[in-house]
Amino acid sequence: MNNVINYLEKKQMKNYQKFPLFRSGDTLKIKIWVVEGAKKRLQTFEGIVISVMKKNSFNCSFTIRKLSNGFGIERVFPLYSTIIHSIIVKKKGHVRQAKLYYLRKLTGKAARIKERLI
Repeated sequence: MNNVINYLEKKQMKNYQKFPLFRSGDTLKIKIWVVEGAKKRLQTFEGIVISVMKKNSFNCSFTIRKLSNGFGIERVFPLYSTIIHSIIVKKKGHVRQAKLYYLRKLTGKAARIKERLI
């Protein structure tokens, strides 16, 4: 039974577009489809990846945090979703943890992350 589920998930993953590789600490710019009534439009959401869940499965999701008017906004995106139009990696961050939940307490310059040089 488990092999059948894995097979079907891998088959579905091939139908979706390829996204760039990213990890915690990276700054992403995501374009999302927003439906308002009968109209569809693209909206951008730019922020730091604070966690990535279940990286190698169809149910993979990631959490992005941004500061807007002094308030922290977090949003969880399923990677294989129809609402995501594109993902652009703006900056690669150098962090030593997988989950960056400590950023919730920090604001301003204290919330900065060093850039990873490749």
